[in-house]
Amino acid sequence: MLRATPSIEAIAPMTPFIGPEQLMREGGHARILRLGANESAFGPSPKAVSAMAAELPHLCWYGDPESYDLREALAGRLGCSADEILIGSGIDDLMGLAVRAFIGPGSVALAARGTYPTFAYHVTGYGGSLVTVDYRPDGTVDVDGMLERVRALHPAIVYLANPDNPSGTMCGRAQIEALLEKTPPQTLLLLDEAYAEFAPADSFLPTIIDPRLLRVRTFSKAYGMAGARIGYGVTAVRNVETFGKIRLQYGVNRNAQIGALAALADDEYVRGIIREVEAGRQEYYELARSLGRKTIPSFTNFVCIDYGNAHQANRAIAELMARGVFIRKPFAPPLDGYIRVTVGTPAERARFGEHLRALQSE
Repeated sequence: MLRATPSIEAIAPMTPFIGPEQLMREGGHARILRLGANESAFGPSPKAVSAMAAELPHLCWYGDPESYDLREALAGRLGCSADEILIGSGIDDLMGLAVRAFIGPGSVALAARGTYPTFAYHVTGYGGSLVTVDYRPDGTVDVDGMLERVRALHPAIVYLANPDNPSGTMCGRAQIEALLEKTPPQTLLLLDEAYAEFAPADSFLPTIIDPRLLRVRTFSKAYGMAGARIGYGVTAVRNVETFGKIRLQYGVNRNAQIGALAALADDEYVRGIIREVEAGRQEYYELARSLGRKTIPSFTNFVCIDYGNAHQANRAIAELMARGVFIRKPFAPPLDGYIRVTVGTPAERARFGEHLRALQSE
């Protein structure tokens, strides 16, 4: 019998994310209220759409394997060299490159327990082991606890989503500076900043180029291009060169490169999205208060609403899905008693509120 490698054979079959399309098929829904994947409800910049549409006749061409124009534009914005930027097909791709480059069989990686699960998926797939640190009771990442584990384990990679998914919380700049300062020379600090545009700019590190640091961002969230699959990483040249040895040379599609370049230039549109998301978060906070429920202050495009315990939260998820409302929830304590809902359009937020109120009144 043909078998995979022993490390792959040892992994139980799993699906990290059950997509809304599968949930629609299973539930017999022709349409759903799609508020579970933290996609932008507002779409990409019209300028990005126009740029991509104009180039569709050239879809027969491969994209530039170096993503030169996009790297140059990002370098100008970030104040670094284009050689210190890597383009990938979303953060998941970049995360996979980092794990593939620095995690081998028996290597240890460190992350918050219950954080964005794709990192753990990559670590397991490449034969590493994941050590986790629980969130604090208030839903924030325990950076002090992570520092203790870093000193004890000297892991190959420390992964931190900041702002965090699924909690929506954020570590301050001083905490990140302390974490980087105490990161050993042989450890990579992987900062997943997918939701950075929704948080105050002064909460982040400046553009620091350090071989121990890889910061990854995406065009999936504030820029509304999740389906195009494109993101970027900022790190030392030697790390970019390392990733260049193993990345798919034509892995980023041409239209995504074109759209990302146009979206990057449309600051006014993105600022409007950020304002709308802030308004939506406030609406969700008020909705939860009106139902006597707590929320976690969010620096992202989603909000977590407290349902007391995992059983009640799971029940709410299932009952909302039966109504055609797709949302998700954290799976590890202390956050597993919350449901997580993406900020939709005003109309979508109103519909969600109606469903949640109806659910509570039953």
